[in-house]
Amino acid sequence: MITQLLIILGAALILVGFWGVLTRKHIVKIIISFSILDTGIHLIMVGIGYIKDGSAPIIDQEMPVSRLAGNVVDPIPSALVLTAIVIGVAVTALMLSYAVQLYTFYKTVSIEQIKELKW
Repeated sequence: MITQLLIILGAALILVGFWGVLTRKHIVKIIISFSILDTGIHLIMVGIGYIKDGSAPIIDQEMPVSRLAGNVVDPIPSALVLTAIVIGVAVTALMLSYAVQLYTFYKTVSIEQIKELKW
């Protein structure tokens, strides 16, 4: 149930973020949309690795090797999400610094008014 909810919520955030990237003309709003899209991807990755009533992948007396396969949460998606969060924050900071430089140079953050960004 929680896995399905995370995947549905993640897919909804991906759609909202993708829609924002395609329809907005303000550079800061596009950057926010990228961040929303990135968060949706993180939720889907966490939902894939979640097991209801699962435990940490630690082998000890309480969790013998025979019960390990079905009762342990996969740590790889969680580790990938942590790495993706760090990378996403760095990319967002880089995009915001580009937005500041564009504003400094062109005195606007609207894509329609910057002629060099047009195809």
